[in-house]
Amino acid sequence: MAGGKETTRQRMINIMYLVLLAMLALNVSDTILNAFKNINDSLELSKSNVNTSVDQMFAAFESTKLKDEPERARPIYENAKKAKALSDDLNNYIESIKKEFARQGQGYDPETGDLKARDNLDIAPGIMINKKKGKELKAKINETREKLIALLDEKERQTVSLSLVAKDPAKSIEGKRTWEDVNFGEGTPLTAAMTILTKIQTDNKNAEADVVKRILGKMDQAVVNLDKFSAVAVAPTSYLIQGQPYTAEVFLTAYDSRSNPTITVGGSTLPVKDGKGVYTVSTNKEGVFSWIGKVRVKQTDGSIKEYPTTEQKYQVARPSAVVSPDKMNVFYIGVPNPVSISAPGIPKENMRVSMSGGSISGANGKYTVKVSSPGKATVSVAAEIAPGKVQTIGTTEFRVKRIPDPVAKFAGKTGGVLSSVAIKAQNNVFAMLEGFDFDAKFSVTRFSLIIAKPRADAIVLQTSGNSLSGAMRTALSGIGPGARVIFDNIVAVGPDGSPRALNSIALTAN
Repeated sequence: MAGGKETTRQRMINIMYLVLLAMLALNVSDTILNAFKNINDSLELSKSNVNTSVDQMFAAFESTKLKDEPERARPIYENAKKAKALSDDLNNYIESIKKEFARQGQGYDPETGDLKARDNLDIAPGIMINKKKGKELKAKINETREKLIALLDEKERQTVSLSLVAKDPAKSIEGKRTWEDVNFGEGTPLTAAMTILTKIQTDNKNAEADVVKRILGKMDQAVVNLDKFSAVAVAPTSYLIQGQPYTAEVFLTAYDSRSNPTITVGGSTLPVKDGKGVYTVSTNKEGVFSWIGKVRVKQTDGSIKEYPTTEQKYQVARPSAVVSPDKMNVFYIGVPNPVSISAPGIPKENMRVSMSGGSISGANGKYTVKVSSPGKATVSVAAEIAPGKVQTIGTTEFRVKRIPDPVAKFAGKTGGVLSSVAIKAQNNVFAMLEGFDFDAKFSVTRFSLIIAKPRADAIVLQTSGNSLSGAMRTALSGIGPGARVIFDNIVAVGPDGSPRALNSIALTAN
């Protein structure tokens, strides 16, 4: 019987009580007085039952919760005891009024079990109205109600409903405008006033039972004792570049240092110390990563409640040092120039790369530059440093050059002595790039051949492409030791399409 809720039997008693009050205005017969006595007895029984229920709640709490978890249960137990003390105080005050009723009502008749002067119409108004005991009782009832509600937390205060209340009527009842006049005013028999006091005691016990039950029920909620406090600052990132705003949330947090909740990240359980889990992960891969932690707390009923964290992000960047050799920043015409671009602290997918003096293509840090004319080119890198905010974070100037001239070779040589047999065995003149890292190829487009034999006129022949012509092969077939073989006017074309005049090749046959 808690929370202002009444049993069917209680409601019937209240209805009978109201009917009897109405009948009092017409006649105070023994039948009506006996009915009040019966209602009073029923209320006394109901009050006793509720009191027994409260005692059982305390006894059960003392033998289990208070014994098993004294440190946590003690404050809850003491708070519930305050509710009992408030209820007992009001009950004792009402008992003192009842004793005065009994004294002035000449005590109890052993045959009826009721007051001897139960039909007296002056005692109750004299005590409750003239001596202001009714006004005091009203204040005491409402004060007790407020103090009981104050023992509950804010959320429960909004939902609790207690029948223990003393309010003046909204409209006067037969000229009576106050709560005390309605219940104890003129024309109220002593036995009716006694029954009213018993009803108030029953409401008081019901209120006590409801509040005590709610307070002791705190032990059945999640076992989280917030005994530690610390100031926390949480920032989305600790790595910033100039111009990027730094934001952080700063707040006070509380935690239970004596609990050992289960804390997991990605299904893996974290080690817990002083109520805190520590998440450690290897960083052997570049990129932006995210994770969500889950804290699982066991309830006293054995169930598990899970609390997920907000998504956390972190970025792993490769350790790097930026070296800018000013005299080597070169793009070459006619070949793809590979470029790697990165900005520490910024995801590669957030970078935006552009250039002047050429074209650039690619993504995710790997790009290819193509240029077409000598001079200068500039590569610019911008990044989204905040949602909707793009900022240029760097520009680099490059020189644009032609690919170096290749070296003309015949039989792998640029000159010197070569056997006549080796000379006759070759058929092509090649243009070779030496010490150049790019995969660039040159093709010989034309050259001249000069053969000078001892004591003979020089033979001069020309051809297109890089292969010996038929006439050249015939002329070379007649050389012998001491002959001079010269390849001159060699022209080659590379990836940039421009003709290059190459070195001459002078060989002496032996």
